[in-house]
Amino acid sequence: MAEQPPDAAAQWDARFSHPAYVYGTQPNDFLVEMASRLPPGGRVLSLGEGEGRNAVYLASLGHAVTAVDASSVGLQKAKQLADERGVNIETHVSDLAHFTFAPEAWDAAIVIFCHLPPALRRRVHGALVKSLRPGGLVLLEAYTPAQLGFRTGGPPVEELLYTAEALREDFAGLELPVLRELTREVREGTLHTGRAAVVQLVGRKAT
Repeated sequence: MAEQPPDAAAQWDARFSHPAYVYGTQPNDFLVEMASRLPPGGRVLSLGEGEGRNAVYLASLGHAVTAVDASSVGLQKAKQLADERGVNIETHVSDLAHFTFAPEAWDAAIVIFCHLPPALRRRVHGALVKSLRPGGLVLLEAYTPAQLGFRTGGPPVEELLYTAEALREDFAGLELPVLRELTREVREGTLHTGRAAVVQLVGRKAT
């Protein structure tokens, strides 16, 4: 979740209070495509997890997943989804501006459509690099400024949208086997639906 006004968590709580999963219950397509790259049975951190679809998917693959989000309502639904799927996830309610990234604590991290203001984005991504263990991976997908022309999801504010160039700078300490901007169909619940402009990244920390 972005560093927003004090009522930001309340805004997300209101969005997630709908009985349906507003971003669906199926995992993100890019995550599914890249999941085989993750260390088997690793400790995985999911930032801005929301209602749990990606964390639950990773738990179903045998990973030990910790989901972080500013919305307690979203994470309650994440726990419910995990129970329904017969898996376990850990949850942590926190705005990312205040989350503590322990050094070399995680085998992998996922950042799926978690859009932050530029200064916070750089700080969080930098801390994330330090929190990966040697050989650890980060998987990220976000909307690019071109998404403003599609209006099929994501924040309608250009400064909250990401580019490959900005992410290359944020993750300068990692090898980047995947870093690309593309247009693809996104079908994730009612709020991410249709043709979309995205940036995708896989970063690997040196061993």
